[in-house]
Amino acid sequence: MKQSSGVILGLLLLCAPAQAQTLVPGGPSLIPVQPELAPGLSPQYQPKTLPTSAAAKPGADIAFGAFQRGYYATAMREAMKRLDTNRNDAAAMTLIGEIIKEGYSVKRDPAEAAHWYKLAADRGDRQATFALALAALQGSGIPKDKALAKTLFQKAAAAGHSGALYNLGIMAIDNEIQDFKAAADYFRRAADAGNMDGAYSLAVLYREGKGVPKDLTQSAEWLRRAAAERNVAAEVEYAIMLFNGEGVPKDEKTAARFFLRAAGRNNPVAMNRIARLYASGRGVDKNMVEAMKWHILARTVGLQDEWLDGLLNGLGAQEKAAVEDAVRQYIGN
Repeated sequence: MKQSSGVILGLLLLCAPAQAQTLVPGGPSLIPVQPELAPGLSPQYQPKTLPTSAAAKPGADIAFGAFQRGYYATAMREAMKRLDTNRNDAAAMTLIGEIIKEGYSVKRDPAEAAHWYKLAADRGDRQATFALALAALQGSGIPKDKALAKTLFQKAAAAGHSGALYNLGIMAIDNEIQDFKAAADYFRRAADAGNMDGAYSLAVLYREGKGVPKDLTQSAEWLRRAAAERNVAAEVEYAIMLFNGEGVPKDEKTAARFFLRAAGRNNPVAMNRIARLYASGRGVDKNMVEAMKWHILARTVGLQDEWLDGLLNGLGAQEKAAVEDAVRQYIGN
């Protein structure tokens, strides 16, 4: 099962369903991650060749259109054709670098990808500059160089790249001398530019009072924004704040809805929490089949829960069969 790049905090429901259940937040941590690529650079793999492009509308970006649809061989061919016409087509160079970096329809080659990213970055393409910064940060295709990565992130950030702003925030606190104030500023700017990893991280800083005054209301608001854009970590933590009424009015039904959304994207923490809510009838109608379905799915990826185990063991044969069927149907989706 696939999880999101966000950080899931250790947050627990009390066991007995008859008691007032509370979700208790643990200490946050922040790690650098690569945010989602810019629109047009997040395709699903489809090993096909795009039909003839002769009917394309004048001015249409055939290369990026093919890339978005998963026709990578066509995307590469069209990008190369663009370079035959314009040797300074930075967007085409960036696309070629992305195809080569990921090994879409060609052999994966980080060094060759970095070469194309540099060509595009030298011509002012901010996505290529960001990609080259990540390569320098990770030592992928070029020597690892944190100073160069920071310089490139700053260049991309100056051009408005939200992922670069986010990573500069991470770098501000990933040092012996941590600058949380600078990190908060970068995260806010990244969030304002649409980066929900930045919104999530700013929410963490507001909760902890690092770089900004401690403010649970602001923390909840930035989590809400990130959760609304389907950031899984934010969905889980915003649900917890809703359930507890921390920084936001208590709302168990809406909390359950956010848990269910995150669980549907295979987040084990959310799976466990929605299982407990279904088992106790908090925020949702009590449903032991759904509760045990989510419990089994969470347990499969290593999240144990003795209380839910006890409820599962206490089911009758017919209920257990219904649970098994529900799990099979979910896995088959």
